[in-house]
Amino acid sequence: MPLAFESLSHGTIAFGFFNIESDMLLCDRYFFFADDFCRLLTEMAAAAGRRGYGADWPVHVIERPEDVGDLMGAIHGVRHTGFIGALYRRFPFPHRPEDFKQNPQGFRTRDVVSDLLAVYAQSRRVRVSVPADGQTVDLGDYRFSRSQFQALIDYVWRGGYPRWKDDIRPPYVQQMKAEILQHRRGIFKGVDFSAG
Repeated sequence: MPLAFESLSHGTIAFGFFNIESDMLLCDRYFFFADDFCRLLTEMAAAAGRRGYGADWPVHVIERPEDVGDLMGAIHGVRHTGFIGALYRRFPFPHRPEDFKQNPQGFRTRDVVSDLLAVYAQSRRVRVSVPADGQTVDLGDYRFSRSQFQALIDYVWRGGYPRWKDDIRPPYVQQMKAEILQHRRGIFKGVDFSAG
């Protein structure tokens, strides 16, 4: 489930996985696939600490809250509105609480999720930049401090809440960790993957 995270630009925002059978993440109004997020972080890590980083990242933007949908209503199976409702109609919340774990094979549903998303979202590219001092990250309209951004990375590493099923992480998450640990400077200085 998405959790509340702090940002420099927008105060508290929601970030995270929102359906255990998909690897899609939301960052307030931005939606992106976790494998894309991790792959782009590996590119960012290669530049960390030596120079600034700047690239255009693909995101999907849902402008209207009613088109995003009602996460709690969808989880409880009582209100299937917007994109989130359509996703939960296709991949309902598990009946047994012990089955509530983020599926490390969630990337396999990408075609289905992309088709549902196309009904509600616009594809865009947003500028992601990190200055050479590595103190902040601008992700489109959102700005994060180093510690705030590292909290997002940690969330993905852990599999969010409820964590990765059987504590198995997808290969793209493992690759992200390896690349970041190889370049622990700039925005990644002090990043810690020891928990979870």
